[in-house]
Amino acid sequence: MGPISLLPKYQKLNTWNGDLAKMTHLQAGLSPETIEKARLELNENPDVLHQDIQQVRDMIITRPDIGFLRTDDAFILRFLRARKFHQADAFRLLAQYFQYRQLNLDMFKNFKADDPGIKRALIDGFPGVLENRDHYGRKILLLFAANWDQSRNSFTDILRAILLSLEVLIEDPELQINGFILIIDWSNFSFKQASKLTPSILKLAIEGLQDSFPARFGGVHFVNQPWYIHALYTLIKPFLKDKTRKRIFLHGNNLNSLHQLIHPEFLPSEFGGTLPPYDMGTWARTLLGPDYSDENDYTHTSYNAMHVKHTSSNLERECSPKLMKRSQSVVEAGTLKHEEKGENENTQPLLALD
Repeated sequence: MGPISLLPKYQKLNTWNGDLAKMTHLQAGLSPETIEKARLELNENPDVLHQDIQQVRDMIITRPDIGFLRTDDAFILRFLRARKFHQADAFRLLAQYFQYRQLNLDMFKNFKADDPGIKRALIDGFPGVLENRDHYGRKILLLFAANWDQSRNSFTDILRAILLSLEVLIEDPELQINGFILIIDWSNFSFKQASKLTPSILKLAIEGLQDSFPARFGGVHFVNQPWYIHALYTLIKPFLKDKTRKRIFLHGNNLNSLHQLIHPEFLPSEFGGTLPPYDMGTWARTLLGPDYSDENDYTHTSYNAMHVKHTSSNLERECSPKLMKRSQSVVEAGTLKHEEKGENENTQPLLALD
């Protein structure tokens, strides 16, 4: 009998004990609710999971120009989940993932948290990652754009820090299924800073995040964006897939529209939420380890966030980056007034989820 990848999907696999063990292992740790969500939303079928993975792996031979440096089951599975188990689309994403790295070799040299450029970006809060997930189980990433000190951090290093953070987070199978939310606060982001966001570097970011990474983004939310960010958005629109455009929201200073999509109990006070203000050093300490210091060089090379212990509150206070600019949208919880739809066109979500 031929390999499992050649079996028809309707054929029972219960005689293949080894493969069943692999399939069970691939879904180990997932809650029953998440397994059901994967079945309904992503077409994930545990009975043919290994077969689906193998069929993607079989396509690798069609792209001899790409070095597929990792092809294990767990790795390929995240690409299938990102493309709802459409095997051809999953393979295309897998190929683009490695091709992007081949075409941008300098970005992925010393691709770890203690790389000086990545470390500086992490310490400055690029990105921020909230500890708790939203009501859909999605991880919330934060970017406070005004904190970009262009004399300290290159845009490329910030992008590297974001991609590294996503690499760590996507190891969690729950996040492969539930996905991510990104909130960008543009408060105090100057026109001079915006002028450094050239079409070429924005295209580099879009290619790395939209076209070459196996993550499900449930929404990208702009808050407090000035007019020139609207202009930048117009510039990058041609590079965005229709599906991506439908997940971008421009809220302006209307946090009510943000709260309709992300409940306030999951947000820090910068976004009108009930949680304390976000501590900019939180995620950097997670990646760099409990001995992280924002003023001294650090040589720890492990960035596996899933096994780092929480640090003490004293250490958190000592390590918090200094003089960070904060959002201008801070309000007391419960004081936001609901605006009627269409009352202020610029503060409503520009696009809606499909």
